[in-house]
Parts: sequence; structure tokens; C-alpha cells
Amino acid sequence: MELILSIVSERYRPFNRLLSRQMESVTLTLLFLMGTWGFPSLAGAVTAACGLYIILMMALMCVIIYSRQRKKAYILFSIAAIFIMTYEAMNLYSASGGKVQTHGIVWKNTLEALAFVLINGAVFQLYRKLKRTETWTLLLLGALLLLPILAWAAGLLPAWISIAKLVEFTLFYRVLVLILSMAFIPPRIGQPKKFTVGLLLYLLWLGCLWLGSDIPVEEGTTSTALWISFLPLLYYTTLFIILFERIAELLQRIYRSSITDGLTGLYNRKYFSGRLRRYIEQGIRVSVIFCDIDNFKKLNDTQGHARADEVLKQVAQIMEDELDEIGLTGRYGGEELVAMVVDRRAKVEHVAERIRERVAEESIVTISVGHSTVKKEINPDELVKQADQAMYISKTTGKNKVTAYKAAEVKKSRTAQAQ
Repeated sequence: MELILSIVSERYRPFNRLLSRQMESVTLTLLFLMGTWGFPSLAGAVTAACGLYIILMMALMCVIIYSRQRKKAYILFSIAAIFIMTYEAMNLYSASGGKVQTHGIVWKNTLEALAFVLINGAVFQLYRKLKRTETWTLLLLGALLLLPILAWAAGLLPAWISIAKLVEFTLFYRVLVLILSMAFIPPRIGQPKKFTVGLLLYLLWLGCLWLGSDIPVEEGTTSTALWISFLPLLYYTTLFIILFERIAELLQRIYRSSITDGLTGLYNRKYFSGRLRRYIEQGIRVSVIFCDIDNFKKLNDTQGHARADEVLKQVAQIMEDELDEIGLTGRYGGEELVAMVVDRRAKVEHVAERIRERVAEESIVTISVGHSTVKKEINPDELVKQADQAMYISKTTGKNKVTAYKAAEVKKSRTAQAQ
């Protein structure tokens, strides 16, 4: 488990500190369990406190993310977290020597069962929007739990329904929700294995509660076994991993969409220019390749925008393939695509020629290409402009060719154009 979490934390650094705290909490809990095996109340207090901490961190994470991305799943997680924290607070009170009355035991189990329903709905909604039928199913499950408990609280249930039977009902109810969740949710979310492991841990927890006689036999008494207490922590940790990975994935997707072109997937002009500027400021020898698709307007007019977009994406993919590990690519605007070469071993003229050849062979279009290499006292905009001017020479002298920037040739081209 620690290996999995370490890999995740390396991949998503914004949450490293938070994740390490979770691991420290779980580790300390297990150490306390082993070290206080003869003192159930102390071990129970430690596990309840760590459970509170883990759930609190999940709730804070959801609140922070919800303030930036309005997704209902985070609300469900937060509400469930409040219920679980109440449940664990009652466990902490009981482990610290406080006496929880039988009525409190019923409400404690009810809150935990309701939290379980909300958590499963939240995990589903992290990946898919709840449809009307699914929303009604969630509401009906909540009503199935709350109506009997509220009827009991109002004194409307028959006298033969004891406190113990109500607690039994909450346990069986959670098994029902677990079976429905196991059948419906894993095929529809992005982390089915982790979610299934979490449900199995939860099922084991319920079984241990039943075998450990969590159900009160006498007024105000329970006899939950010590070895049961660490199971909720494993379940909470699994939930934390699921939530953590999904949030990190969504944040990466949001960031990626802000720096890339929606059609081609190449970097947008702003990001490309920023990276080029940083490389030049760092003294790295950078070369820029500027490509323009020949007769692209005619392609648009004759074969339609959909076909033209398909060709544009094909050319973009070829450029990405050729620049892999030696530079990066971007869309400058319209049918203009750019690339920068930062690997000193790569020769820009060879890269540009390979791109031109592959486009001519693998697509229905050709491209005109120009390239320029950074020199002293040149800014990024000027470097791109030079590559653009070299491309223009290719465009006006036959198309489907590669031209290196040379000031004399550019001047000669301008003079010819003016005449």
C-alpha cells in the first residue's frame, strides 16, 4: 500500500504533503494497536482519532476543490465526512471512558450507514453525472434507512422491535447498499479495482462488527473487538487514494486544456512562446521550425471543414512524432504549426526535412517549411519571425520545400516582391 501511495505522490506533487500525513496517521495507528493490545480503550481512542483526522483531510480537500470546480460529488463527500466524523467522535468518546446510551448507538450506526450511501454516490459522480433514475435510487436508499429510524425515534414502531434489532437493520442495510454498489459502480468508474478493494474491506468490517457483537445486548453495552478497529482506517485510506487520484487527474486535465490547442492537442501559442522564452533566457541553443499547410483554404472550400480538421490533426501528429524527446510542438494559428528543437544532437534541417517528407507521403497535402536557429541578442518573437520569413520563401518559390533563414535571401525576396 505504501508503495502505491509513494508512486501516486511522486506523480501528483501538489498533494504530497497531505498524502504523507495520511500515511503517518495510519502507520502510527497500527503501531499503537500493536503496542497497546492489552489496553483496548487506548487503542480504540487512537484509531478513532486517526479516523477523524483522515476524514477531516478528505473533507478539507473536497471543500478546496469545490471552490474551484463546482462538482456535486465533492458536496456528497463533504456531507458524508461530517456523518463519519460524528460517528468516529462517538467512538472516541466511548473509548475514552464515556458511556454511549443505546439510543446513541442506533444513531451512530445510522449516520455511518447514511455516510456509506453518500460516499458510493460521490465516487460514482466523480466520473459520471447522476441521471434521474440514479438520483431517485439514491434518494430511495436514503429513505429506506431513515424512515424506520425516524419512526422508531417518534415511538411509532411496535414494542417487539428492540434497539438490537434496529442496529441489526443498519448492518443489513449497509450490506444491501454494498451489494448494489459492487454490481453497479465499478464498471462505470475509472478506478474499479481500488473501489472494489474498498468495498471488500468494508464488507469485512461489517462481518467483524457482527461477529464481534457490536449490537448491544444489554442497556448501554457493546463489546466490539479490538482487532476490528483498524479496518475502518484501511477503508478510509482506500477512499482517500480514490479521491486523491481523481482530483489530481482532473487538475492535470484542466491544466493541460489551458496550455494546449483543443483541435490538434499541440501546445497553444501562449505556452509555446513562454517555453521558448525560458529556453533562450537559460542560454539553450534553440531552433524554431515554422510550417504552413499548402493550399489549406482550397481544401476547406472543396472538402469541408471536417476533412480539413482531420488533415490538420494528421500533420500535427507527424510533427509530434518527429519532435518527441528532442523538442516540442505548437499551433501558432490557423494552419500554421511550429516546433522548437532543443536537443543539441538533433540537426534542425534534418528534422524539418523529415517532417516535410512524411507529410507529403502520408497525407493528401504538402507543407512549406522554414527554420531558424537562435543567435546572440535575439528575442523569442524575432526568432519565430525569422522562421516564418524562411517559410514564406518556401511558399513563394514552389511550396513543399524547406528553407533555412538567411538575412540576405529574405532581403532579396522582399525586393522581388516589391517589384
